[in-house]
Amino acid sequence: MPESAWKLLFYTISWSYGIYLLFFTDYPFFHDPPSVFYGWKKGMDVPTDIAIAYLLQCSFYGHSIYATAYMDTWRKDSVVMLLHHVVTLTLIAFSYAFRYHNVGILVLFLHDVNDVQLEFTKLNVYFKHRGGVYHRLNDVISNIGCLTFSVS
Repeated sequence: MPESAWKLLFYTISWSYGIYLLFFTDYPFFHDPPSVFYGWKKGMDVPTDIAIAYLLQCSFYGHSIYATAYMDTWRKDSVVMLLHHVVTLTLIAFSYAFRYHNVGILVLFLHDVNDVQLEFTKLNVYFKHRGGVYHRLNDVISNIGCLTFSVS
């Protein structure tokens, strides 16, 4: 449960920052997706607010690699999660290095909302049975969360 609570907090903050970048700044990427490629050139500068988002994401996934390997409870899917974190960190780092940060911000925004849903649903699964008592509300919320996660 603490792992999911931490991830829910991080993804909520990260996704909220993505909302800020895409809807409360002058970046037109969400409403005009082809604009992610306008003005692209090799070695272009990365705006500071986008660089901050990349720093946060890379830090999180770098920590996730370490945490999955050494801190988290080892599960059947831990090897797959470790590989997922390595691939995600590699994709984020390469999109920054090759200056595809505009596309990357849009992709991170679209993917982080799924992680918010997933971790919220997992928390409700964990809360279904507390103190030997079944809590129907958490069961209903976890089923709805599973459905919305699958659709998204």
